[in-house]
Amino acid sequence: MSTITIMDPVTRIEGHMKVEVTIDPVGGKLQIVDARCTGTLFRGFETLLFGRNPLDAPVITQRICGVCPISHGQASVLALENVSEWLPPTNARLLRNLTLGANFIQSHILHFYLLAALDYVNGPNASPWKPAWEVDMRSGLDPVAGNLGKALEARRRAHEMGAVFGGKMPASHTFIPGGFTATATTERINQFRTHLNALTDFIRNIYIPDVNKVATTYSDYFNFGTGCNNLLAFGVFPIDDFSPKKLFSPGYIENAGSSASILDPGQISESVAFSWYTNRTESLTPAQGATEPIYPKNDAYSWLKAPRLSGKPFEVGPLARMWINNDYQRGISVMDRHAARALEALKVAEAMREWLDNLKPGEMSYDNAFDQHSGVGVGMSEAPRGALGHWVKIVSGKISQYQIITPTCWNASPRDGMNVPGPMEQALIGTPVIDPAKPIEALRVIHSFDPCLSCAVHVVRPESKPTVVWPCKN
Repeated sequence: MSTITIMDPVTRIEGHMKVEVTIDPVGGKLQIVDARCTGTLFRGFETLLFGRNPLDAPVITQRICGVCPISHGQASVLALENVSEWLPPTNARLLRNLTLGANFIQSHILHFYLLAALDYVNGPNASPWKPAWEVDMRSGLDPVAGNLGKALEARRRAHEMGAVFGGKMPASHTFIPGGFTATATTERINQFRTHLNALTDFIRNIYIPDVNKVATTYSDYFNFGTGCNNLLAFGVFPIDDFSPKKLFSPGYIENAGSSASILDPGQISESVAFSWYTNRTESLTPAQGATEPIYPKNDAYSWLKAPRLSGKPFEVGPLARMWINNDYQRGISVMDRHAARALEALKVAEAMREWLDNLKPGEMSYDNAFDQHSGVGVGMSEAPRGALGHWVKIVSGKISQYQIITPTCWNASPRDGMNVPGPMEQALIGTPVIDPAKPIEALRVIHSFDPCLSCAVHVVRPESKPTVVWPCKN
């Protein structure tokens, strides 16, 4: 039996990623027989927000993530508006969708070309493109490697597109309760459209074909990394002012079924049985939850809590959204996650054309009548990586309680009180490994979920010094 540790040492609010896998022969072939995902950094934004003005929340929570801050801004303002049961003006809804859509597109391009592609493709013979391992690197993908530079340009363009209305990227302060601070002008609309046309062309003619090429060459990865077979989405991109209809509807599916069930947020809870939080907070709903760290703690191995829906683990992300909305139901695997993400990028880009057309230049995007009430609110949305929820309680004009469940907490959660592994842990178990010293197969499974800062996964052996895999040498 050989135990190795794969970990991400770069600070991210869900925590540094550490994944410990146990590799052992099964039927004469090596495979992963156990896995534990660890968040190694305390996530304390909930405690940071206590006692603050509610208007601080959208600004502070965007610092939770440098790749998907717009999603946190969106979830936060939705939670604050939910307290007051407020609907923003039409232009605000459209501007939020467009800015969030730009963030989705840049993140999906970033993920495939900069974070995941080098698990499959031999890039240029120079850092940071050259893979550290040459295990199972198959030929015929030089055209994909040749598009890495184009992908960098496309991601830059997506950031610039988001900044047209968002003011700046990666964090935008245009998301505020009651609306949006920017005004749509004809000049800005045309500027945004120029970027969107170029990005739509890149997604349709380069990104999706490149994913298909990788999927064809590594078709066996349609059989690896299935995980828990449960899929969950909170829904995102509202497309009507007065109805709950969204581009991606909320819902959940169990056991890879074909039709989604209606989501009841009240059935969401967080287990801390294997997390460094006090047992008093075990299985509380996020509306009741508290962030009470305790370290050390017997059997605990992560700073991530274990979110569960009706007591069960659920995978979140592009595959879950596309599956629940009947856009992609080929399977649940490593390659299915990449394929669904690329197709989702095109769906979002095409929807953004219509939102852009519906903007009314010069029309109000903020309602001055908005008044922040005391009460309880929830903002449920999606980040590029998956379902994102913010829960808030306001008393006498101050935040008295705030809870956040991020996509990586769903996917990379530790075991729960029933000792059931999280989605990524389950996806790793059963994965075949050619060389235990260079378990690239494990990296491919991990990267398919697009966990936070998956670009800096490291590999170490117990009682040894870390070995950096990619992208930097320490």
